[in-house]
Amino acid sequence: MAQSLPSRPAPAGAALVAHGVSKRYGHGPRSVEALSGVNLSIPSGSVYGLIGRNGAGKTTFVRIAATQLQPTSGQLEVLGHDVVREASQVRLRIAAVPQESRPLYFLNVDELIFLYLRMRGLDRPEARARTERVLDELSLRPVQRRLVSQLSGGMRRRAMVAMVLASEADVVFLDEPTTGLDPVARREVWAAIRRAKREHRTILLTTHYLDEAEALSDRLALLEGGQVKVEGSPTEIRDRVRLPYRVTVFGFRREELEPYGEVGGFDGGFIVFAREGAARELAAAALARGARVSLGPVSLEDIFLQIVGRPIDESSEGEDGPGEG
Repeated sequence: MAQSLPSRPAPAGAALVAHGVSKRYGHGPRSVEALSGVNLSIPSGSVYGLIGRNGAGKTTFVRIAATQLQPTSGQLEVLGHDVVREASQVRLRIAAVPQESRPLYFLNVDELIFLYLRMRGLDRPEARARTERVLDELSLRPVQRRLVSQLSGGMRRRAMVAMVLASEADVVFLDEPTTGLDPVARREVWAAIRRAKREHRTILLTTHYLDEAEALSDRLALLEGGQVKVEGSPTEIRDRVRLPYRVTVFGFRREELEPYGEVGGFDGGFIVFAREGAARELAAAALARGARVSLGPVSLEDIFLQIVGRPIDESSEGEDGPGEG
């Protein structure tokens, strides 16, 4: 049984560093480039969000970082270890919930978590203590004796997240961990992620739920077409946007709104992305007319739309590998 390294606070600096990481699936004219020259530095002890539509390259990046795939070119280090040359050292320090999880269906939830921790080298008392804590933390007590094969997809996902977070690995990869979960379960996962951060662990989170990314992430990278389009803290990203205010307005014609900023249709009304002065001027004009209007800073969803030109949940033309997003 592989012996897991003892858990400890991550060292100062970067937990993960990527230099020019590229990945191409297939050969010849039908090949697909899933990642193209990705450069990232993920601080230790932080939650780092990778956001983007399906096919953007998020899962491919996570699989390379977790030593499940080799890059076509470039270099990626986790905790100072190269993921290709020193894969065994990396695996001792990480834990991962992949997008397409395949748990052992003949186990019940309690056994799944406990045996996973034992396989990582924890002794029985510690494995049992961690299993008990995470069962409570993610509200899995009602199903702890139920076979994994009998769980709903969302509950099975929650069990996998519990299993990985219980490992208390130095670096944890969570690839769309809340897909299929109800709002209460999502918040429980969020709380567990925040606890892991307080314990100085590094979390790499991929998601296409932008409220989730903004709520949890210290820093974010927006991937599109295998490339990093923007990177920074949520505040920094918002500050870089050319049109940082969003006005939702009804009772106007499009041509009346175009002088204020970029206009898009919205269920009988319009959304206008504008600079602060123009946004306030438009809101005042709408109030003077007695029209319905709302004004506020742009959300990450709005930023994604401005940068990429289409919604994050719009289906992708290409995939970054079989079954990957």
